[in-house]
Amino acid sequence: MSIKSDRWIRRMVREHRMIEPFETSQVRTGVISFGVSSYGYDMRVAREFRIFTNVHSPIVDPKHFDEKSFVAFEGDVCVVPPNSFALARSVEYFRIPRNVLTVCVGKSTYARCGIITNVTPFEPEWEGFVTLEISNTTPLPARIYANEGIAQVLFFEADADDVCEVSYADKRGKYQAQQGVTLPKI
Repeated sequence: MSIKSDRWIRRMVREHRMIEPFETSQVRTGVISFGVSSYGYDMRVAREFRIFTNVHSPIVDPKHFDEKSFVAFEGDVCVVPPNSFALARSVEYFRIPRNVLTVCVGKSTYARCGIITNVTPFEPEWEGFVTLEISNTTPLPARIYANEGIAQVLFFEADADDVCEVSYADKRGKYQAQQGVTLPKI
């Protein structure tokens, strides 16, 4: 398995529509950067957010998740309360090839402010908008800027003789082709 470069990413976008919309180079001026980088793609956060609240639900249970645990918000700037959490979605729609696995890491601009972005790996043949988990670890409110960079996707390609037997599509994964901010499912 090897990490893939900007050339490979551009080719996969041309040939397989792997990322839509796609920024062919890194956009940096006046924004938190997004677009293709040397060995990854910096995805953007969309204007759609779900901000965690403890007003309506006394406990968070992934097996019996109560949608009232979040408040829906749409806008250019989302303020995540101190020591709190929000879900969001990517601007980009991803289509991952069968021989590829991705790992995502949060952008350093946010991490240096105590804002941690967690994204689970994109498994082979997963597709959809990415649900982003954004944690504000600080005692202060934190701003998240829509349509700007939030996390970097790193692409790893399997050797030709080592492609997975069962892909995410094969097992009919519960988050396949998700469209909006997608809450936990069992």
